[in-house]
Amino acid sequence: MQAAKPEVRRIMASPAELFQNAFAAFQQGRLQEAERGFSKFLRKDPKHFPALNILAIVLVALKRHAEAEPHLKAALRINATSDATFYNYGLVLKALNRPDEALQRFTEALALNPGNAETLNNRGTVLNDLRDYPAALADFDRALALDPRYAAAFFNKSKSLAELKRYDEALAACESALALQPDLAEAWFGRGYIFGQMRMPPEAVEAYGRARQLNPDLPLLKGNLLHQKMLACDWQGTDALIAEIEADLAAGKLAAEPFGWQGVATSERSLQRCAELTNASRFPTQAPLLRASPTGPNAKIRIGYLSGEFRQQATSLLLVGVLEQHDKSAFEIFAIDNGYDDGSDIRRRIAGAVDGIVDISTLNDPQAVDAIRAQRIDILVNLNGYFGEQRTGVFARRAAPVQVNYLGFPGTLGASFMDYILADQHVLPPEHRQFYSEKVAWLPNCYQANDDRREISVRAFARAEAGLPAQGFVFCCFNNAYKITPDVFDSWMRILSAVDGSVLWLLEDSAAAVANLRREAELRGIDPARLVFAARMLPAEHLARHRCADLFLDTLPYNAHTTASDALWAGLPLLTCRGETFAGRVAASLLQNLGVPELIAAKRDAYERMAIELAENPERLSSIREKLSANRLNMPAFDTRRMARDIETAFRKMAERVRAGLAPAHIMFPANDSGQ
Repeated sequence: MQAAKPEVRRIMASPAELFQNAFAAFQQGRLQEAERGFSKFLRKDPKHFPALNILAIVLVALKRHAEAEPHLKAALRINATSDATFYNYGLVLKALNRPDEALQRFTEALALNPGNAETLNNRGTVLNDLRDYPAALADFDRALALDPRYAAAFFNKSKSLAELKRYDEALAACESALALQPDLAEAWFGRGYIFGQMRMPPEAVEAYGRARQLNPDLPLLKGNLLHQKMLACDWQGTDALIAEIEADLAAGKLAAEPFGWQGVATSERSLQRCAELTNASRFPTQAPLLRASPTGPNAKIRIGYLSGEFRQQATSLLLVGVLEQHDKSAFEIFAIDNGYDDGSDIRRRIAGAVDGIVDISTLNDPQAVDAIRAQRIDILVNLNGYFGEQRTGVFARRAAPVQVNYLGFPGTLGASFMDYILADQHVLPPEHRQFYSEKVAWLPNCYQANDDRREISVRAFARAEAGLPAQGFVFCCFNNAYKITPDVFDSWMRILSAVDGSVLWLLEDSAAAVANLRREAELRGIDPARLVFAARMLPAEHLARHRCADLFLDTLPYNAHTTASDALWAGLPLLTCRGETFAGRVAASLLQNLGVPELIAAKRDAYERMAIELAENPERLSSIREKLSANRLNMPAFDTRRMARDIETAFRKMAERVRAGLAPAHIMFPANDSGQ
């Protein structure tokens, strides 16, 4: 009699043999075989507790987390006293971006086994995700008391400390992790992040570089490294890094943070992809749509502006006048504050302009949502997006019936929970709307809010005070260093070369950026002394010193935004080149809305030619300066009251759709609809 073939023997194997074979495959790392074996075994014995657990572990190892969940649920129905099952379920829920449920499962595991350092560490990471940093720190400290050599717990502790802005302690925790595990790429990444928050770009570049050597595929690593290099004006290898990030994003890999990527990206599709990947990874929608407006059709519309920067900061400098100009007979305005009171005049003006300030800075996301809903907010405006002290997780939980992206992040958030983006037809031409996940509310005039009460100091700066030559043409750019790309700098150096005796006046961002820019100038044949650097100073005096310059040269692909408003409000002509993205068209929008479109170049070569022509033709430049001065208080760009009416018209149309039971739709209205 012939021996049975192996396939037949496997079919005829007893349940015990099936389990043993699957378990052996699991132990030897043959995960696909183990998955098939345990699945077959469970069809014969669906209530086998160990098999359910091990199959879930196998599926987690295969990154098939959603498939693992039903097996863990079934295991807990059989035996709800296994801390390991609760722990594994917590890991699955964490991977599925369900932090509230993950927290519950880890807590249940700890109730059964309170001395498990691994469970404490993982619960701490979920508490980090939920922004409950003090509770997370307590878990990491308990884990480290149980296992003082737990490198991952030290690293995760450093993340909590960094979010609490306790940077020295965060660095120390990172150092402890690396002392125990020098090749822990995540800890090198964390070290880079902390140095970035401390505004130490060279140190951040070094740490990110080490992380890249150890694990080049860490999410966000390449983008963070690139952004810190751009902040330091350290351009070596940036072209290759940009190409790698482009390829990774196209392949669905989260290689960059959206804000940093805006500084170099020239494709709206690439920016949209980056935002979508970020949202899917970090901020999945966690609540059903709220479409019932909490207020009646005749009641005031309640607007919440959520920001982490209601203080002396760019967004607030732009927006404060609009907050003051809102029609209080028709709107109630709330500042949802994720930051702090810096005691500045801007903060005092904001406090005086709004009907209430709701402090969510110490609240986790669910608590913040409750606080916002308690105010019965109709429309919640996201003033951060993926920039600064952002709270995107609050929007993911649908804190208000209508949620609007505006001002702080000039681009799409790639999120289904954001209903609208405020724009104008210059920054977001209608034919580009397919690159935006939000519906577009096109304002009829200028997208960017401005404050027509901004104080300009009466102080008359002498050029010598600023380190500028008494004679010669002064080009300037006060944009942040990360906006200065090698291509832009090439243009600037060609302009300086063509205009004898001219200098370029830049913002002193960091010692590293200053040194690198001077070196790059010398490499291009320009005396580094022709680059002059301006220290930061109070806004009113900074505006006044613009009088020492002759022409502001804009950057690309990310324009001057607040800095463009600064220059134009101070009466300084600004030359821009219209870009391919929202962030690259803001200066053009301002210039169009000031009636000086002649300062907008279509291409880089035209930008260079126009800069040289203006420097060599003082009469023409003087004429433009006079036109700018005459238009400043008469054109839409600095008409704060008109801006408030435009935004209110958009808000009314959004509220009307909600009250009619209609989904968000693109909104466009002419200027005379905005109450002028």
